[in-house]
Amino acid sequence: MSEQHIPYKMYLNENEIPSAWYNLRADMPIKPAPLLNPGTKQPMTVDELSGVFCRELAEQELDNDTRFIPIPAEIRDFYRMYRPSPLVRAYFLEEKLGTPAHIYYKFEGNNTSGSHKLNSAVAQAYYAKKQGLRGVTTETGAGQWGTALSMACSFFGLDCKVYMVKVSYEQKPFRREVMRTYGASVTPSPSMDTAIGRKINAEHPGTTGSLGCAISEAVETAVGTPGYRYVLGSVLNQVLLHQSVIGLETKAVLDKYGVKADIVIGCAGGGSNLGGLIAPFMGEKLRGENDYRIIAVEPASCPSFTRGRYAYDFADTGMVCPLAKMYTLGADFIPAPNHAGGLRYHGMSPVLSELYHEGLMEAVSVKQTDVFEAAELFARVEGILPAPESSHAIRVAIDEALKCKETGEAKNIVFGLTGTGYFDMLAYEKFHDGKMTDYVPTDEELAVYAAKLPQID
Repeated sequence: MSEQHIPYKMYLNENEIPSAWYNLRADMPIKPAPLLNPGTKQPMTVDELSGVFCRELAEQELDNDTRFIPIPAEIRDFYRMYRPSPLVRAYFLEEKLGTPAHIYYKFEGNNTSGSHKLNSAVAQAYYAKKQGLRGVTTETGAGQWGTALSMACSFFGLDCKVYMVKVSYEQKPFRREVMRTYGASVTPSPSMDTAIGRKINAEHPGTTGSLGCAISEAVETAVGTPGYRYVLGSVLNQVLLHQSVIGLETKAVLDKYGVKADIVIGCAGGGSNLGGLIAPFMGEKLRGENDYRIIAVEPASCPSFTRGRYAYDFADTGMVCPLAKMYTLGADFIPAPNHAGGLRYHGMSPVLSELYHEGLMEAVSVKQTDVFEAAELFARVEGILPAPESSHAIRVAIDEALKCKETGEAKNIVFGLTGTGYFDMLAYEKFHDGKMTDYVPTDEELAVYAAKLPQID
């Protein structure tokens, strides 16, 4: 299809919303390593996981074989409030860069929660309601997941308890207040409300917290409160499954307009957006149907892919969650307080970790001042204020487009714009005032955490 026939915004119609999630694991010849029981070191069973997660979600978590899992009608009806989301041709950015590359971004910020996180939040809230639970507990870092989950729980009439990483709780009060508007209770983590929180505060006085800390508190509360289960917004297999709607829509609309992606780029913290975006592209790659260059972009302040170890580690700082084999910096790792760009988790999705380990995708880390430079440029030419997390992908999309400018290649670059940055203005303020700094952990610092990794035969 000729270039002039490709509109600025490309949509599917409402009836083309995916009717099933795509389970990428079904096409992986080498499956992700199993989750291990932290006590027995044996693979977790559905019954064991069901003590923490909803039963149906536990089954999805361990399903390595079912390629497509039908999306319940109630969830598809909810999706219709904001899906299908647009795939946008970044004509203005291309012109600004003077590149022959064609740049496309899948915009997931066109819903009240402001990000892609709602895709899984509504699914997890639905299964909790279906099971007859009273409520759920969770953690949130930058606040996008907590915001999405509070919205989904409000819709299904569930209680929602959120443990928010303390530094984000203090820096992002408006994100916190959106959660409270939807009825959630929000507690800064580590808190003094849980045994694990008190222990972490005693061992690390004045700590600004981490996702690992908040996960531990949320799990403790869920396990100790009748009628509650824990839900997670990233990393888990079930979350990547739900987020596959992003990639399925992206692939469908590209096919509709006769465009084949050459490079697919996503920001990477725990893996929810990246895993969802790349799922159908990676599936074709695994089946030998097409080839794509797939790039994960992470912060230099929290570089689990590029500088972590591929090993079994605890998913949380309190070491009560199952062990997952993943690229990890260590469960005790806490990003520096000056790290304002999100993507703060110490590990990476087991699915993505296995794919990266096999050389099927690339990973790069970027400094946050470079990220915010890209965010500002994007906002000025494309008219959307991007979330800091999304801006990691923007940075590398720009870099790849500039490489095309040097070579003269008109590659098709697709990246995920995971959400908007309107609740992240303190970070933008630091950038504009010249107060933002780049912190990159030293090899010696990372070695301290790596030495504490559990020894699994």
